Amino acid sequence: MNRCVTHTGFADESHWNIGRFRSLGLVTLRCRDLPGLESKLRDLLNQSGIQEFKWKKLDGAKERIAAQKLCKFTVENACACRLRVDVLIWDTYDSRHAVPRRDDIANLQRMYYHLFLNVLRARWPDDAVWRLHPDEHTALKWQTVQDCLERVSTTVQVDGPLIPGGQFRARLRKEFSVEEIQPVSSKDHPLLQLADLFAGVAVFSREKFHEYQSWDRTTSPQEELFEEAQSGKDPSQSSRERFQVVRFLDNLCKRRKLGVSLKRKQGFWTANPQRPINFWLYKPQHQADKAPQKTSP
Repeated sequence: MNRCVTHTGFADESHWNIGRFRSLGLVTLRCRDLPGLESKLRDLLNQSGIQEFKWKKLDGAKERIAAQKLCKFTVENACACRLRVDVLIWDTYDSRHAVPRRDDIANLQRMYYHLFLNVLRARWPDDAVWRLHPDEHTALKWQTVQDCLERVSTTVQVDGPLIPGGQFRARLRKEFSVEEIQPVSSKDHPLLQLADLFAGVAVFSREKFHEYQSWDRTTSPQEELFEEAQSGKDPSQSSRERFQVVRFLDNLCKRRKLGVSLKRKQGFWTANPQRPINFWLYKPQHQADKAPQKTSP
């Protein structure tokens, strides 16, 4: 018998298999708040002349202004306790991920598990029943996950070192009260576009941190008249537009005292994961915490 779904989440990935930094973005909210938030988001996108926001397509003023509107919308509603945004970021150069023949798809599955464990269970009421909407263009075969939700599972230890496929699928229902997983199109669901935005800006803020700092100094109103010229080539048009989004979001979070830092960890990071805008940098949990490896070369 299906339980009544009370909460919903929209999840998207950024750079899951390329680059040093990878991320997962998850936007969560109560179902009763979904219609109103979606309606307001669609209005914002329509006003910006954007049908579907994608971080990877942000290369001009039009997309940048839309991104800033989405950031403001997100911060305002997070502060009003209508939604929260959690972004899990991992560094492929750390001791967990710097392993030969790393299986990035299997690792992505584990990162989803960690994200669910720390958001669905820890940040919302214990009796919440969830419907999850990952992006339909994902590396994971979510339909296989959904099929397994109807099966009866045995108890699995939460802190087990491995998460085999079958156990992972069963855990979603048993441990996190996930009633349904329904992959959806980002174009039809603006909250999924928020997940894309925050996952993208999290990775970008780390990849381009030093370039951003240089740009920020040379474009700040407080710049000294005779400041020494910065070395290195000028950033691309796309990077300049994205730098403005990084600065805008950083200032928003500071004004609302959300505890989000940009400089301390050289990229967006939230010290207290209970805050409603939470950028979480994954750290290896113990010496044996290693990313999964492919069984064959």
